[in-house]
Amino acid sequence: MSAVLSRSVFESVGVSVSDVELSVDDLDVAICRLVRQMNAECYRMLVLVREFDDRFGFAKWSFKTCAEWLAWRSSISLSAAREKVRTAQALRTLPAIAAAFAEGKLSYSKVRALTRVAQAHNEDLLLAYALEASLPRVEERCRQIRNVQPESTHAAQRVWERRSLTVWRDEAHGTLRLTVELPIEDGELIVNALDCAVAAGEVSAGVEPGINGETQGIAWQAQQADALVAVVKAYLDGGGAGGERSGTADHSLVVVHVDDAALREEAGRSDLPLETVRRLTCDGAVLTVVDDEEGNPLDVGRKQCTVPTALKRALEARDRGCTFPGCHRQRYLDAHHLHHWSKGGETSLENLTLLCTYHHRLLHEGGFKVEREGDAALRFLRADGRAIPRGGYRIEDFIDDDIGAEDTNPSREGFCTATVQVAE
Repeated sequence: MSAVLSRSVFESVGVSVSDVELSVDDLDVAICRLVRQMNAECYRMLVLVREFDDRFGFAKWSFKTCAEWLAWRSSISLSAAREKVRTAQALRTLPAIAAAFAEGKLSYSKVRALTRVAQAHNEDLLLAYALEASLPRVEERCRQIRNVQPESTHAAQRVWERRSLTVWRDEAHGTLRLTVELPIEDGELIVNALDCAVAAGEVSAGVEPGINGETQGIAWQAQQADALVAVVKAYLDGGGAGGERSGTADHSLVVVHVDDAALREEAGRSDLPLETVRRLTCDGAVLTVVDDEEGNPLDVGRKQCTVPTALKRALEARDRGCTFPGCHRQRYLDAHHLHHWSKGGETSLENLTLLCTYHHRLLHEGGFKVEREGDAALRFLRADGRAIPRGGYRIEDFIDDDIGAEDTNPSREGFCTATVQVAE
């Protein structure tokens, strides 16, 4: 989809072009330009807040703290105002992070996380990581650093002391509401128990988890409620939900006929597009059936799970969620073969990566490509071959190598970016 923007709108972000029908890439450049400007403006605002705090400017307005004045003056929450003041003061001792923030290379959210843990001895390393990583990864890294500090013990104790379960009965409507607050490690036990109940078929028919569960929230929530009831009933009966616990890599068996030769990209037949079959067999059960030319079965082998449960757990421990840049999903993940097993690829940790159901389907349908580089890092490529960076595109990513050279025909992205930099 494209849009027609006036010259003044496009020039407001530093790009001088005629009135044209803008492509998605044109809009991408303009948006990235604005984001960088907003990051730089946010830094300048924090510098002013720090100066205002240092000079006790808030006292003139009869406020106790600068955070209280900022919350009132900026119409933001008090907690957000406290974080801005804290971040502004912390940047005083972090010159490298402050410089990157001033240039718009870092967002406020990343800076806020970094200032909680960055010190003189680790500032450069954290900055290098933050420039390339996505926000969730940066926050996770900073949270991990905080977890090894002495203060983390007191924080964990406070979380444990706040654990609670409340029951509210609405007899008029015949419902009961449970509200539970637990330390996250205990809460994950409940989530795993519910997932096992769903996988074991202990709940009523509804949404198929992993496919529609993320888009049809109401039906999925109802199924989770059914799973909770199933787990409780199993406990009262003296057993576990569904009997023996199912592994996280187990899936339902779906029969799809495809010739082995077709999987090797030779002549053959398939009930579904080959990439769809490859997606289904990346992390599922494979049952080999040998038949004759008329389709009559001659031999049926044993069902083999492409990715064993132990290997799937190792993948989850390593990747910690979908590895597509910017994707935050950590549930309903598939193990994708970088070099598919039908083409001789091994079912090994080095040849696998985790993708959510959406990105796994998109990958096999040609939406993007993924490959492993020499240093074992994953490289994601758009359908047109452009690399997808981990931390989002930066302005310099849109510059053609030959921009400015004579007798060249740079892309519109390169032209727009060059114009932006000239304007700077």
